[in-house]
This record gives sequence, structure tokens and C-alpha cells, in this order.
Amino acid sequence: MFKGSMVAITTPMDSKGNLDFNSLEKLLEFHISNKTDVIVSVGTTGESATLDFNEHSKVIQRTLDIVNKRIPVIAGTGANSTSEAIELTQKSKELGADACLLVTPYYNKPSQEGLYQHFLKIADEVNIPQILYNVPGRTSVDILPETVYRLSKHKNIIGIKEASGNQQRSIELLEKCSENISIYSGDDKTALNDILIGFKGNISVTANIAPLEMHRMCQFAIDGNADKAKEINDVLDILHDNLFLESNPIPVKWSLHRMGLIQKGIRLPLTWLNKKFEKTLEESLIKANIIK
Repeated sequence: MFKGSMVAITTPMDSKGNLDFNSLEKLLEFHISNKTDVIVSVGTTGESATLDFNEHSKVIQRTLDIVNKRIPVIAGTGANSTSEAIELTQKSKELGADACLLVTPYYNKPSQEGLYQHFLKIADEVNIPQILYNVPGRTSVDILPETVYRLSKHKNIIGIKEASGNQQRSIELLEKCSENISIYSGDDKTALNDILIGFKGNISVTANIAPLEMHRMCQFAIDGNADKAKEINDVLDILHDNLFLESNPIPVKWSLHRMGLIQKGIRLPLTWLNKKFEKTLEESLIKANIIK
């Protein structure tokens, strides 16, 4: 159901940090016209940690309305509280999301059994396709392949976004879990190699600003055309690095603003891109043929 380039889309805001639905519509149409395969709404790139429940639901609802079933929409519904994750997941099901993406509980650092019980309870409570999301560099917790395998037996758990950037981890997940669930990259830097060895696609930050190129790269890699995929990825590689000059999504939002797609808006505790990085990031956009 889900494959290819899946953008972890930003949540546009105005200069005061208010939600900007006009820019959201512009962004979504930009992605659909540039062949993005799936929209991931209000994930961590979408600043989910600073949106309240009502805002979270409004962004997902508006995204679903604008997309209007032209491509799938996955709702980010993870939380470090199991009950909150259930509530967000249930609400997204009611709104009509095609699936939900659930990040590992951050900060509280649960054990592997705690992670298993957390995701199992959500899957038991809400009947919607669910994708686990492992990003230990942001959450300080790592869901191990053995735990993923246990969870992969649940009918509602259909995939995992693996963002560790570890090639050995990618191989281990494929060996243990690929018969039961789809595995997606969550790390643009390693996504090409991950797809070439069997991942189904990439839930991407870079796709925010280079949607057509990421779609083409992922499709070539899925088709096994490593040379064509690498040719595209070599051009994008500078973005895979420099879109993390500061914490995501700070550089992405600056880039989208530079491209004329969103206002200059981000929500505290994140701040706008430090001026010392502007020249480097602008040169990256030029080198990747995003702007002139």
C-alpha cells in the first residue's frame, strides 16, 4: 500500500507560530504535482511535539481534505504517553487517515518489554494500519529487531520506519521481519542503499524540497536500477547532510521559505535558522538544482 518517496511534511506557520493552512495547501499541491508517493502528516518533521491535540487533528483533517485521496496520507500519532498515542491514533482513524506512524516513546526510555506493550496496546485498541518509527538519535530509545519481530505478528502493524542509519540494523530487520511487515528508511543519507537491499521506500526529510528527484531516486532503486538511482542521489547528497545543519525541521523550513513555498514561521523552542548557516544552505540548494 505504501512505497516510494514518502515526505515527512513540515507544518507551515506564520511569523507568530500560528498554523498557516494556505501554505499547507500550496505545499501539498507542490508534492502531488511532483509525484510524491505518500504524505506523512504531523510527524516529528511536522513539529508534532509542539502542536496541541486540536491543532494536530486540524492539520491532519485539512491535509486529508486537500489531498482528497489522490495519494495516501499517513498521520503521525506517536507520543511518549501510551494513552495519548491511542487517542491520537483513534482520532486519525476517524478523520480518514490511511495509516498511522508511531514514534518510539521519547524521554521516558522504556525497556524492550515496555516498548512491546506500548505498541501492542495501541494496535489492539485501534484498528488501522500502523507503522512503527525508530529514531534513537532523537528519542534516546532503540526498538530492537527482536521486539519489532514480536510486534510484526499483529495484523494492524504493517511496517517500521528505521532511522538509525545503521546498515547492519537494516540487514537484520530485513532478515527477521520482512516476511511480516514492510520496512522503510527514515534516514535520507542511507535510504538508497536500504531500498536497494529490500526496503520499500523512504520516509524523507529531503523530499520536502526535492520531491520529484526523491520520487525518481526511490523508484529507480525499487526497480533495481542502482546506477540511475545513484546518479540522482549523488546530486541530492549535499542536502541529506546540510538539511541537518541545525535541528530538523529548522533548515527545511528555511529552505522552503527561500523557495517561496511557506512563510517564515516556526514554533518555540525551535528558532529560525542561524544566519551563519544561511550561505551554506543556500549554496546547497543551488548545487542540488533546487534554486538558481
